[in-house]
Amino acid sequence: MNKLDMLIGFIIGIITSLIGSYLFIKLFTSFNLSNGLLTIKQYGYLGKVITLGTVLDLLLFLFLLKRNKELMARGVVFAVIVLAISTLFI
Repeated sequence: MNKLDMLIGFIIGIITSLIGSYLFIKLFTSFNLSNGLLTIKQYGYLGKVITLGTVLDLLLFLFLLKRNKELMARGVVFAVIVLAISTLFI
């Protein structure tokens, strides 16, 4: 059960950061999603947009800690670490 909670937290963390990246593109740029991703990748800012999208993971982390879901919160932190390492290679 412990590994399952951590896996659920990891998956939720990845999904939350994707939602945050989507919201950043929709709210702060004039592009739609497909054109925005292509343009952002062309200019080399895709890693920065993904990193900005992980700001929502902080809120998720605090919510999970408040609900005493420490292992899910650990999975969210692991997702942020994986995303941070992946942005180095993008």
